[in-house]
Amino acid sequence: MAAEHAAAVHDPNIGCTGLDHRKMGMWAFLGSECMFFGSLIGTYLAYKGKSINGPGPHEILNIPLTSVSAFVLLMSSLLMVLALAAVQRNDMKWGKIWLFMTAVLGAGFVGFQIYEFTHFVHSGLTLQTNLFGSTFFVLTGFHGAHVTGGVIWLLAMWVLAVRGKLGPQDSLKVEICGLYWHFVDIVWIVIFALIYLIP
Repeated sequence: MAAEHAAAVHDPNIGCTGLDHRKMGMWAFLGSECMFFGSLIGTYLAYKGKSINGPGPHEILNIPLTSVSAFVLLMSSLLMVLALAAVQRNDMKWGKIWLFMTAVLGAGFVGFQIYEFTHFVHSGLTLQTNLFGSTFFVLTGFHGAHVTGGVIWLLAMWVLAVRGKLGPQDSLKVEICGLYWHFVDIVWIVIFALIYLIP
């Protein structure tokens, strides 16, 4: 016990609070992201139902399709938990599988979003069409960009695992990646509820 405490004290990544600087840094980043998405969501709600010249939400939103994509993204969070657990117990075979499958589901969500955006543009809804189009594309587009960044991060972790450069000693790296991934999932739950489910 004393040896573990001494190791923690000498670990340059552990601060005086006993918490890892890297994890604290990610929590601080996610806090700023909450404010960023909060401002975008607030803007969407402020202009909701105003200046709708052209297709509006009731005419254009495909709730069944987006429900499937939301389910895919939420299931990826479960796989992220399984990936972290596998890495922590040094089961790298399943760690690699779960990391890769999480990235695949995330990419699937982005694919759904690209399809949806393309359909909306062909139906006459763009950033310039009306306030709904502007706020919708900016809010969901930024979220999609965050998911894309997460997919790239997950694939980078998977490549490290495939090359044998990721193990239980690196589980904090996977945990931090997981924090980010769970964050984008939670944000999507809020966005999905506000845009698609609440009239």
